[in-house]
Amino acid sequence: MSLVFEPEPRVTVPVTGTAALFPVRRVYCVGRNYAAHAREMGFDPDREPPFFFCKPDNAIVAVPHGQTASIAYPSQSTDFQHEIELVVAIGKAGRDIPVEQALDHVYGYAVGLDMTRRDLQLRARDKGRPWELGKAFDASAPIGPIVPVAAIGHPAAGAVWVQVDGADRQRSDIAKLIWSVAEVIANLSTYFELRPGDLIYTGTPEGVGKVERGQTMVGGIDGLGELRVKVV
Repeated sequence: MSLVFEPEPRVTVPVTGTAALFPVRRVYCVGRNYAAHAREMGFDPDREPPFFFCKPDNAIVAVPHGQTASIAYPSQSTDFQHEIELVVAIGKAGRDIPVEQALDHVYGYAVGLDMTRRDLQLRARDKGRPWELGKAFDASAPIGPIVPVAAIGHPAAGAVWVQVDGADRQRSDIAKLIWSVAEVIANLSTYFELRPGDLIYTGTPEGVGKVERGQTMVGGIDGLGELRVKVV
């Protein structure tokens, strides 16, 4: 069997402490999973069921520890915003996963940025349209190396933060997730069969804001290292 054209290379993310690479399958994102962020976006933070949106695998920009990635300021937007997030890497398949077994499906964790064309997202939201133009564009999901569960366990608390050119923008704690990692996995698996290679961006705390060309974002989560990204 021949292919009509050569496919793009497989999207991968480095794994801390090994030469192995994590092959990315799907990228799921959780919306409004911190109460303070829900409020700043104009929503009631009551604990209603989580909702999800997706990014393509080639939105991923893998950033090795100690390096700075460059991403282009996206087209058709004048409001390009950062959202720092805990990312879950799935290593075991499952559907309708019980909450009590959900963490057994996790391979590891990473620091990620859900970059957003906020003006396009809000325009779509106000018209009841999908969010893809605001969320699923090229290079919209930078991610640091994945730290395996064997090395870090399952972090339930720890500072999460991002600075822009050295100034604090977002600073919170992953303990403030409205829906825990286990609950997110269990709920998401009722809609999709999760497979090894899936990534779940678990939501962002308050303090989201604009970044401009030439600015550098440095974000981190306790125990998972830092992520450095420059907008060009």
